[in-house]
Amino acid sequence: MSSTQAPASSQRSPESGATRAATPITVARGDGIGPEIMDATLRILAAAGARLAIEEIEIGEKVYARGNSAGIEPASWESLRRTKVFLKAPITTPQGGGVKSLNVTTRKALGLYANVRPCTAYAPFVQTRHPQMDVVIIRENEEDTYAGIEHQQTDEVVQCLKLISRPGCERIVRYAFEYAVQNGRKKVTCFTKDNIMKLTDGLFHKVFDEIGAEYPQIEKEHWIVDIGAAKLADTPEQFDVVVMPNLYGDILSDVAAQLTGSVGLAGSSNIGSACAMFEAIHGSAPRRAGKNSANPSGLLHGAILMLVHIGQHDIAERVHNAWLRTIEDGVHTDDVYREGSSKQRVGTREFADAVIARLGQEPRQLAPRRYQHSPTRTSQAVRRARAAKQLLGVDVFLHWDEAERDPSVLGRRLEQVVQRLSGLRLKMISNRGVKVYPDGFPETFCTDHWRCRFVSTTAEAPIRFESVLEILGAVDRAGLEVIKTEHLYRFDGVKSYSLGQGE
Repeated sequence: MSSTQAPASSQRSPESGATRAATPITVARGDGIGPEIMDATLRILAAAGARLAIEEIEIGEKVYARGNSAGIEPASWESLRRTKVFLKAPITTPQGGGVKSLNVTTRKALGLYANVRPCTAYAPFVQTRHPQMDVVIIRENEEDTYAGIEHQQTDEVVQCLKLISRPGCERIVRYAFEYAVQNGRKKVTCFTKDNIMKLTDGLFHKVFDEIGAEYPQIEKEHWIVDIGAAKLADTPEQFDVVVMPNLYGDILSDVAAQLTGSVGLAGSSNIGSACAMFEAIHGSAPRRAGKNSANPSGLLHGAILMLVHIGQHDIAERVHNAWLRTIEDGVHTDDVYREGSSKQRVGTREFADAVIARLGQEPRQLAPRRYQHSPTRTSQAVRRARAAKQLLGVDVFLHWDEAERDPSVLGRRLEQVVQRLSGLRLKMISNRGVKVYPDGFPETFCTDHWRCRFVSTTAEAPIRFESVLEILGAVDRAGLEVIKTEHLYRFDGVKSYSLGQGE
């Protein structure tokens, strides 16, 4: 790790005559095109007078190559926890098992629960079908399938756990509404798939409705994510702030950025209660590395968000308006250059030079940017009293691959198992979420992965945990392979598990 001082690390305030101290930040130059676009970005920030005390760390490919599967050294974590502000260029995550995505690890380790991606059109200077587009995607950043909890369970079936927590939903939804209030936005839209995932996405939607009621001045709406995504791609001007769980937000924020004209233009912030990380939304593009052809705008926009976050609004405005003037003047990199509308095709270094030459200028047609607002308020997770919890049954998952995989054969074997037990009965067997016993269809395709639901013989009466151990022992003695279990609970009188057909 090295520590360097930005060339313009402190400035004297013209209003007060006082010297304003530099803000410590941690910088990583990354992989692929990362070093080039970071150099361009830091040159622009220095020329604009950014008051930064920079500590540089090494992350990514070189660290992975030294055998560190996390891609970051302990000393680098110390820098991040000390400065609490991270400006990061893209990195390359090696393929193969055992290697974790450093992006995901950093977000989760530092509690960066809110990913914010402004997606704005710059028509007519950057070609787009949606010249009025001005959408902010706010994505939950720590949960969902990105928990990365996966297992192979049978020869044919692997699983990924989708984890959604109430505190996680509350923090990101409240952040979205606070962002709207702080930034003069009028509407917040929620995307989920709760018509299918009624518990996980259903919780996200429920929390959205609960917290949204606290902001009567903000218009609120909910879309099922598939039709919402179609609407976003077709008429993005109908949206303002959109809040989503992690996976949907990751996909649709890239879609939204591309709709503005290029994914290379968008930056993002990753915000937590204590720390924050700022980056471009694109990857390391190793095939473009060393060619002086990458667009530094995405990382530069991430840096602008960083300047607002640390309270250097004056520099954020100065940089952003110079960038807008550069785009207006037709000075474009390859990704947005268009014959007939662009005036000059430039490389990474030359684009940075063009922005620096326009510092102090403002756009003539595009709206100049003003940053008077303070950072969006973050919130801590709320811990609630423990619910009244009753065990109603157990789903026992089996690896079973016999004969023609006839569910009735498995069902009859399990019926014989429960005949020797007291207080439990086999209610249903499903395969990939579809009930196949009793009364299944022969047309249903089955894998070697079976969910077998056991419940009390007394209608909806709670059972004891000893009953779960009893059924597992009986199933094992019958020569059937148990691969996992999931308990069926009632929380505060409400069934809290997905139901099968006919339940």
